[in-house]
Amino acid sequence: MGGQTRNKKLFKLGAVALNRSWLVRRGKRLRKRINPYIRKYSRVGATPVLEERHFPWLKTLEANWEVIRDEAQTVLKYRDAIPSLSDISPDHARLDDERKWRSYFLWGYGFKSKENCARCPKTTALVEQVPGLRTALFSIHDPGMTIAPHKGVTAGICVAHLGLQIPKAGENCAIRIAGEVVHWRDGQAFVFDDTFKHETWNRTDEDRIILLLHFDRPTRFPGSLLAWAFMTVIRWSPFVGDARHEMKKWDEAFEALERKAHQSVSNP
Repeated sequence: MGGQTRNKKLFKLGAVALNRSWLVRRGKRLRKRINPYIRKYSRVGATPVLEERHFPWLKTLEANWEVIRDEAQTVLKYRDAIPSLSDISPDHARLDDERKWRSYFLWGYGFKSKENCARCPKTTALVEQVPGLRTALFSIHDPGMTIAPHKGVTAGICVAHLGLQIPKAGENCAIRIAGEVVHWRDGQAFVFDDTFKHETWNRTDEDRIILLLHFDRPTRFPGSLLAWAFMTVIRWSPFVGDARHEMKKWDEAFEALERKAHQSVSNP
């Protein structure tokens, strides 16, 4: 009986691995055709770095950057409980093999983390104003962190970065997007299309902390329909399902560490 159960589990794991492998191969072929089509119908241009005038809500985030920074620094008191992105999403392991990219998710892949948002109510209220929000997180790059050149999955998503805590040696901390180098600055935001090849580096001895957002790209029909369909498939894929499961585990670990810290204060 035990052997049958074990065989069933192995069969299930094999089926999942095969399914993921098929999705990766199929997805890579499809996005080469789909992404240029989505960009063709973009309402905000098709350049690697997009003009800020298309995203008026950036001004609100920039005006409140210190409020957002303060909440990020509060959760960073429990730094050891904030997972690396590769722990949340194993598919990112090749980009963060040293686990130096920590990510505190408020939203992930269109799903809200109620516990994490409750710890950051002011940031939550601000990012909820972002049209088409998919992901919102505090992205922490440890000293010495580098991410090799890579591309995002779909042009149906735009990425915004808001600087919260940037190393003093800012010239050694930047992102290159399709050949254009952008340096993060405290309180400044920019938007880019991550399906263009990009890489980042933090060649300093300080943390780099930003608010990172993924949101739906403003797109005309029929590009908007194609972008929605592709994102729907991604949202319910095994990749996102696994990431949500890992996010839940890390939420529980964070809560446990938080309780322990509060008990230590109450009972010195």
